Amino acid sequence: MFEGAKAYRKLESRLSRLQWLNRHKQRGSENWKKAQSKIARLHQRIANIRKDTLHKLTTYLAKNHGTVVIEDLNVSGMMANHKLAKAIQDMGFYEFRRPLDYKTKLYGSELVIVDRWFPSSKTCSRCGQKKETLSLSERVFDCDHCGLQIDRDLNAAINLQKAASPVVSACEADEADFAAMKQEAS
Repeated sequence: MFEGAKAYRKLESRLSRLQWLNRHKQRGSENWKKAQSKIARLHQRIANIRKDTLHKLTTYLAKNHGTVVIEDLNVSGMMANHKLAKAIQDMGFYEFRRPLDYKTKLYGSELVIVDRWFPSSKTCSRCGQKKETLSLSERVFDCDHCGLQIDRDLNAAINLQKAASPVVSACEADEADFAAMKQEAS
């Protein structure tokens, strides 16, 4: 788990104050230009903090992991939700994929993008049972079938890992699989 920088959230009150002070200044005046310059510098600072955090995270992931798995999220559709839009924009979801793509190539790791319709959050990582409904406020995944209780995001990460590498373990294989493996080996 990585904590996001939340640069906009931290500097939002300062930005609001600068914009409030600038509202009655005469457009085009020297004081208006100075205030606009302060607002622009603050916006630039927020963007730089966000960019720095994304670059550090994507470099860490690309350098230290052989395979990185992400979901192909519909970010523009998520931005339509007025309750989540500010938080999603503050994290830079849309920009996260681009540097991760070129850095995985640069450092020799693999980037796997899972389909956006894959139910990673709704599927139990232990038994594979799929929940029909799972609200965003439910932060703990409770499986009704096997009784697993796990953090929702960790459950989704395990499911994405399984989706990226569909390897069958010896415990899950049946007799026909063993016969086919023996035949291929000989």
